[in-house]
Amino acid sequence: MSFTDPSQPIGFDDALAGLRAAAEPTRLRVLALLADGELTVSDLTDILGQSQPRISRHLKLLVEAGLVERRREGAWAFFALSERPTLRAALTASLARLDAADPVLVQDRERLAHARAAHQEAADRYFSAQAAHWDGVRSLHVAESAVERALLDALGDGRVEAALDIGTGTGRMLELLSPLANRVVGVDSNRDMLAVARANLARAGVANAQVRQGDVYALPTPRDSFDLVVLHQVLHFLDDGARAIREAARALSPGGRLLVVDFAPHGIEALREAHAHRRLGFSPETMAAWLAAAGLDLTARRDLPPPDGAADKLTVSLWLARDPRVVADALPSPSTFEVA
Repeated sequence: MSFTDPSQPIGFDDALAGLRAAAEPTRLRVLALLADGELTVSDLTDILGQSQPRISRHLKLLVEAGLVERRREGAWAFFALSERPTLRAALTASLARLDAADPVLVQDRERLAHARAAHQEAADRYFSAQAAHWDGVRSLHVAESAVERALLDALGDGRVEAALDIGTGTGRMLELLSPLANRVVGVDSNRDMLAVARANLARAGVANAQVRQGDVYALPTPRDSFDLVVLHQVLHFLDDGARAIREAARALSPGGRLLVVDFAPHGIEALREAHAHRRLGFSPETMAAWLAAAGLDLTARRDLPPPDGAADKLTVSLWLARDPRVVADALPSPSTFEVA
């Protein structure tokens, strides 16, 4: 199938294949669920109350028809609606016409909410247990000092009016960004983390920062209110990274920049159980697609592999994007950042 050009109509054969694939009760329910974000086979099995082989068969047919995309991450696979622009638009428009009050769809949404709440509770328990030594946990990966240097290099010397750190954790990013902004705000859903952040900021004498409790998917901030938004080591804990990117973009003022710091794809399965990771890193293609879908222009990317190249360590990736509503400033030097 070919849906790479959003200005082109869907071909007859492709449309027929898609309609045939969707014209089955379970597969239509799957599509309706995926309209709310990525899910695993296990998630869909729990929500729909069907066996794993049956769900896998339905997903295989949807993938073959081009309606759904499959992304393998270690032992897990995530499924999402097609990112092909023309098909995606047709799918979301069609699914939006479904009766939201239909009992079957209501039950599916309730079970989806329960599954996501269970994921969030597991992450919250982990965060609370690790709050007092969170930075120590991060030191198990690539050196934070190298990441922070790369982050500051990406942002340059220009000062901003307001910066937002989503999933602020211990508040380290607020401390790092405070000299660059007149005002810095950190948002985190975990109260234990916020308590640690407040203590750390007070100890460091940071006077232009504040933290508040909030949801990464529904930020407690106005639209168009920050010149800089940072998502530092947050996305791999989330069920729906694309949704978090869209919400971050909503907070950006015209011409504002979004900096995402997270792991490159890896296969360390132990991080799922030991450290509540939902995703085993993000490929350049996945992140570029998410940023584009959020209406942002990817301007630069950089990878920071571990110094010794050890298989049990992680490569950190940085992505810099800009709101296109004003002319972009000069980008970082290509010798430091790879221009997208």
